[in-house]
Amino acid sequence: MTTLENYLDWLRDAHAMEEQAETMLKGMAGRLEHYPDLKMRIEQHISETKDQQRLVQSVIDRYDTSNSTLKDIAGKATAMGQAMGGMFASDEVVKGAISGYVFENLEIASYTSLIAAAKVVGDQEGERIFAQILEQEVAMAKWCLDHLPDVTQKFLARSEAPNTEAKK
Repeated sequence: MTTLENYLDWLRDAHAMEEQAETMLKGMAGRLEHYPDLKMRIEQHISETKDQQRLVQSVIDRYDTSNSTLKDIAGKATAMGQAMGGMFASDEVVKGAISGYVFENLEIASYTSLIAAAKVVGDQEGERIFAQILEQEVAMAKWCLDHLPDVTQKFLARSEAPNTEAKK
């Protein structure tokens, strides 16, 4: 594979990753009832994620290639499975918050690599776009990590209270 072919493949991976992120975030936000700060931040990141999809697609479009429908579908199916699995966990909100932090770090690593690849192929616009997305992903990862103790403590307090649902 040439350098450009690798770059284009990674672009398609990034698009599929953002599709997966949107599905996971929507699933979690749709079930949250007792954690308004978390729900609000997730909804904000859904909006950012949709914009990220558009931006990644704009880079793909400049190379007259297409996003991989198969990768997008596989990513959505994986996210749906993760969301469905979480629905049955008694500690869904905590596991979801941890998974969100882990996924944000996957995105951080992916965009860091894409920035390096964009430099190699001379795609300055892609480099700029990926740096913008990376900044959003770093901010979301930081938010997730900073708020994980609070989500955990609220969950534990709610799970100890009689007749109180804690998982979502």
